[in-house]
Amino acid sequence: MKEMKTDALWEHLHWLTILAEQGSFTRAAERLDVSKASMSQKIKELEAMAGVSLVQRTTRSVRLTSAGEKLVEDLREPFARIEQSFFSVRDTAGPVRGLVRVTAPVAFARQHLVPLIGDFLREFPQVRLQLDVTDRIVSLSSEGFDLAIRHSDTLPETHVALPLCETRTLLVASPGYLAQQGQPKTPEDLAQHNCLYYPRGVESPRWAFAATHSSERVQVRIQGCFATNNSESIRDAALQGLGIAMLPDFSASEALKSGSLQQVLADWQAVDAFAAQLWIVRPWAAQVPRAVTTFAHWLRARFAHY
Repeated sequence: MKEMKTDALWEHLHWLTILAEQGSFTRAAERLDVSKASMSQKIKELEAMAGVSLVQRTTRSVRLTSAGEKLVEDLREPFARIEQSFFSVRDTAGPVRGLVRVTAPVAFARQHLVPLIGDFLREFPQVRLQLDVTDRIVSLSSEGFDLAIRHSDTLPETHVALPLCETRTLLVASPGYLAQQGQPKTPEDLAQHNCLYYPRGVESPRWAFAATHSSERVQVRIQGCFATNNSESIRDAALQGLGIAMLPDFSASEALKSGSLQQVLADWQAVDAFAAQLWIVRPWAAQVPRAVTTFAHWLRARFAHY
């Protein structure tokens, strides 16, 4: 095979690092916005030029050989410096521009984030947003996200976390349900109600509460006909009058404003249920694209008094 000039290697080498990061030809091709066939051909060409096998292929995934692992490890820092240098030069002048990939929880994204996106894009018309709406905790680096909005008390130490806004956990029910079944006066009364809840393991569900005006704490075993891992689904079940739901405030706020749901046991605060804070999380990097930091700061300003 004819010897390839060194400057023609850069694209091949970069594609190998993306393949190592994604772990499959399909995901790597999607990340690079190329065909799977093109991806495979580039790696074959690189292996031919190197004279050694760099990738072990299976039907479901790919693994790097020892030579491939060493090559990718040696490339990681130089490619990171090149990327940082490029973003630094590009972002020093002109309007804010570029693609920002964001992942956010379903209820928060649908009810609070998406309604604001138009304002941001009108203010920064050369920025593009790609939003992944999921309650799954995704890996930002391996799945190519710049930012995540996380409703969690546990944050990765290798990431930068910026507080977005505080949240509260609320008990809510429809007026119709409360008229028919009665208003609980104490947490213990919940044992006599149909409770809509997040399933957490195989143990019998329990809700814990702290009194807002004293140090009293109570734990109650609850039961109900419906459980799901999505707060909007629990909210919708409560709107149908099926029972009393425990929800983060951002999932229940619009229904509370309209009166279609009412707060229950307002003198008690649910504990150990949902996190008390929403965060903006990004992987640590020495140089962050200006579009990413601009969107993060814009969000924090918008939610400062949430």
